[in-house]
Amino acid sequence: MALEWTAEHAAGVLRMPTASDDKYSRGVLGVRTGSERYPGAAVLGVEAAHRTGLGMVRYLGPERPTALVLARRPETVTADGRVQAWLIGSGTDASERRAAETRALRDLLAGEVPVVVDAGALDLVADAPGGAPWRAPVVVTPHDRELARLRDAAGLAAVDLTEPGVDRTAAAVDTARALGVTVLLKGARTVVATPAGVARTVTSPTPWLATAGTGDVLGGILGALVAGAAGAAEAAGVTAPAETADATGALDVEALGALAATAALVHGRAAAAASAARAGGPITALDVAEAVASVIGALLHR
Repeated sequence: MALEWTAEHAAGVLRMPTASDDKYSRGVLGVRTGSERYPGAAVLGVEAAHRTGLGMVRYLGPERPTALVLARRPETVTADGRVQAWLIGSGTDASERRAAETRALRDLLAGEVPVVVDAGALDLVADAPGGAPWRAPVVVTPHDRELARLRDAAGLAAVDLTEPGVDRTAAAVDTARALGVTVLLKGARTVVATPAGVARTVTSPTPWLATAGTGDVLGGILGALVAGAAGAAEAAGVTAPAETADATGALDVEALGALAATAALVHGRAAAAASAARAGGPITALDVAEAVASVIGALLHR
């Protein structure tokens, strides 16, 4: 039985900064997204991450996306350094990925901090050494066709999620268990599943959300929430149980479930707010990103 995630649930996950916070306790997100062919994905993800309310975004990407990111968000840092979570894959194509980039992404998955994996990096999730889950806590953000490819890579039975009546929750749970990752399966009814079988659902409040680039915005929101949670836990000296902790002792893969469901809820509400501001009319991905801060504020001040 899946839990329908509500604003009350999300408000319990979000955190208001305090006078004692600094940019590291508020979270630093590292972003490796975008490409020369799809530079806008980097801009959208970085914009959404900043609007979600974290301490810093570090963007490491190709020259053209970097220039566009800085033009839109000059506070973005484009030098390598300390991060508390990564967002990878949005706006990239695995078939065009160079060997050096593949090695860099695999190093992140084998590292210590949580990783949000989208689009062009999803192929790496089922390719961990020895067939075991990657060392980093991982949350993946596939749509239906991408989940089908993940299931195939994991050796699971083929499921056509576009067919009426197919149990998308069961498919997400099976995939999460097989790969040892949290799955955020995007759709009008988003399903979030963890390896332990915990399932949460988020129903989109507007069909206008089905437009190009909104998945990149979702990745930025989720990356920011994960980085913020990791930064707060690190600052507080939180230690997870030894059997589930990652190397930092701050967040394990199960903890990513509530964060992913909260990201999906914020994403949907931002889309609804953006549409409402346009008399219920159509929206763009950047409209959604720009509405995120107001949604976060409203949830925190419920």
